[in-house]
Amino acid sequence: MASAPPAASPAQGASPQKTTFNIGTRKSKLALSQTDIVLKALNEAWPGYEFKIQSKETAGDQNTTIALRDFTTKNLWTQELEDLLISGHLDLIVHSLKDVPTLIPETCALGAVMEREDPRDVLVMKKGLPHSTLSELPPGSVVGTSSIRRTAQLALKYPHLRVLDMRGNIGTRLSKLDAEDSPFTCLILAAAGLLRLGLEDRISQYLDSKNGGMLHAVGQGALGIEIRKDDKAVREMLEKIGHNQTTLACFAERSLLKTLEGGCSAPLGVETEWVQGSDGKPKLRMRSIVVSVDGTESAEVEVDGDVDSPEAAEAFGVRVAKELVAKGAGMILEVIQRNKKTS
Repeated sequence: MASAPPAASPAQGASPQKTTFNIGTRKSKLALSQTDIVLKALNEAWPGYEFKIQSKETAGDQNTTIALRDFTTKNLWTQELEDLLISGHLDLIVHSLKDVPTLIPETCALGAVMEREDPRDVLVMKKGLPHSTLSELPPGSVVGTSSIRRTAQLALKYPHLRVLDMRGNIGTRLSKLDAEDSPFTCLILAAAGLLRLGLEDRISQYLDSKNGGMLHAVGQGALGIEIRKDDKAVREMLEKIGHNQTTLACFAERSLLKTLEGGCSAPLGVETEWVQGSDGKPKLRMRSIVVSVDGTESAEVEVDGDVDSPEAAEAFGVRVAKELVAKGAGMILEVIQRNKKTS
């Protein structure tokens, strides 16, 4: 028997029996596919509710020519939707969590994080070329990416490869890669997007600390649901569909990024997994790396911690950040920020 719907928050000015909710999302095929995942979970948890999807283009969708590292704002994928959330036109927003800045509007909050899809990066070869690995690519091979994190790690691990900027949604990027006159040999993309769109056959190599030596973005593979901070009804509703271990791992990753003050464009890679501690309790293991843009300097750590609450996740992220700074990450980020201001 389904639970009774939570009462709507009086602060919203809604009736006490509000059962219709508006979900915001970007207009891309992947964003709509991800929103369908959340919609299905909500329909199963709350069959007495009606959920309506409203899609909107964001600044990042509208400008696909400027390299991501050249944008001065960090909320490329969120601001237009957050404006609608704050004004009450939306009740929740489904985000790719890796696109959400660590600093969100004061009146908003992350209400839940869904169970994570594969968070790793992957190598995608141009059609017609044999499946390969990064280490097998011949010198001068051109890798497409707009991510400063990927560019920096490639420069560190694979200096024989060339990197060219590549932007657009997944379909656009694959079309650019496969074009007859394309300069690209391959792309690096997030596994989660390809898997959610049924494009796993394009994956040539999964990349992680043990395979290819590449660490993924903070929050990659996770769907974050943003709500108004004072909306108790929606917060209670989301408690039924969020995934606790994913939420805690992602909160720790975001705390790390926030502490380093790098924002979404920092060359910060992470990898988190749950392991069994000597006391038999689960611990969160976090690997993290910060790399200079040219790949000549790096700082890397691996830390285990007890993470059993959002507060513990926040503290753990701070701890990992401090260990990275002690290894030299602070100086690397300082140089990057200085160069941004003078460019």
